[in-house]
Amino acid sequence: MANHLTRFDPFSDIARFESLNGIEDWFRDFQLRPALRDWNMEPRIKIDVAETDVAYTVKAEIPGVKKEDIKVDVEGGVVSITAELKRESEVKTGKLLRTERTFGEQRRSFTLAHDIDDAKVVASYAEGVLTLSLPKKSGKASKHIPIS
Repeated sequence: MANHLTRFDPFSDIARFESLNGIEDWFRDFQLRPALRDWNMEPRIKIDVAETDVAYTVKAEIPGVKKEDIKVDVEGGVVSITAELKRESEVKTGKLLRTERTFGEQRRSFTLAHDIDDAKVVASYAEGVLTLSLPKKSGKASKHIPIS
């Protein structure tokens, strides 16, 4: 009868405690929409990039920003666009008066496959669209290597 004795292990039946178990579900179910219904999130700078053999063309949508508040930096193959937001709105209806101000900065950086000849970059801004012509630097063109 005593040949089936087992040693007592006090930790064998302890369940693992995970303090953040289920937090993803809590955040998914937690909605701020009613509290923030009048608050509009500013969209990120939307970008389209096209490439030819000699240059890249970038079109960035930055609506409602003056061209003086846009900064473009090019370093090697990295392009950075920064736009400073300054917006004020005032709503008057009856006895209700509401004034809102938005100040901030949007940034967007991306890396291109080739270095850019920063001396030949051309930038223009019209109707909320920034257009960049980014010529590739010559001399660092990729070379196709045949495999034998």
